[in-house]
Amino acid sequence: MLFLSIFTHMCINTERPKPVVKVSPDERVFRGERVTLTCDIQRAGDIQWTYSWFKDGYTFYPHTTTTTTTTTTTAKISFSADKSDRAEYSCRGERSDSQRSDTSAAVTLTVSGESTLTVTPDSPVFTGETVTLKCVIETYSDWRYEWYKDSVMLQTSDRYTVNRDTLTIRGVITSDQGQYWCRGRRDKRPNSSQSNSAVYLSTKERPSLSSPHLSSLTSTVTLKCVIETHSDWRYEWYKDSVMLQTSDRYTVNRDTLTIRGVITSDQGQYWCRGQIRSVSSQPNPAVYLSVKGELNIIVLLNSICDHLFR
Repeated sequence: MLFLSIFTHMCINTERPKPVVKVSPDERVFRGERVTLTCDIQRAGDIQWTYSWFKDGYTFYPHTTTTTTTTTTTAKISFSADKSDRAEYSCRGERSDSQRSDTSAAVTLTVSGESTLTVTPDSPVFTGETVTLKCVIETYSDWRYEWYKDSVMLQTSDRYTVNRDTLTIRGVITSDQGQYWCRGRRDKRPNSSQSNSAVYLSTKERPSLSSPHLSSLTSTVTLKCVIETHSDWRYEWYKDSVMLQTSDRYTVNRDTLTIRGVITSDQGQYWCRGQIRSVSSQPNPAVYLSVKGELNIIVLLNSICDHLFR
């Protein structure tokens, strides 16, 4: 009986200790939260251990921003959670006599809750437009949203409407240009989100048009409309207050109006306007097309011919 008792005691002592990994505050954390992983070797006694950490099965070397704490039987690493920290973590201990513990069971760290922004319409936007920014936060639905321009928190006002996850800017002006970002807050943990990317809203004044100018003045007249910015404007052409459409004598081709077979009734004020999205360009000065009678044209042509052939 004495022999058996001693043998059993020896077997117990030769069992390798089993580490356990604990996660604080939880295995599901939010981006930016402080996470602590603790490797605790069970039944380790008073022997000094050194510890190895594993991330997804590979040796994990904590980055420079990680805090490491080691005692006789525990090791802790603490860091600010980021997307790249999503992984399975395990640990193992080794004594000075090269005896190792078992490798712990892995714990899975889930990092979520980034906030991202979408902007409608695309930047740049023109003065007078309405812009909508939407804040999307992964996981959870009970967020209270905060909106910022640069470092200033925005509140609902005459032009700004903050409606939970949506910020609306009406009647954009040039001073609305800047960096926009959002953040979520809630009463339970995680209690604050992190904004992973702000968006820069670029604003432009509604462009003014150059006056339509005559590219040629013969029996066919060509007028061209010039807008300094963008290439995807839709152009409208007007004679006096009447919008012109392509017809037998009028050809409207984007920024160009062509009048063929000019007649006296074509005389008048011509002007153009550009539109993009819901924005119209600033009104441009009109040009006045003066049409002389047929007799004058013949006389003019004859005088040119006389000059050439004398």
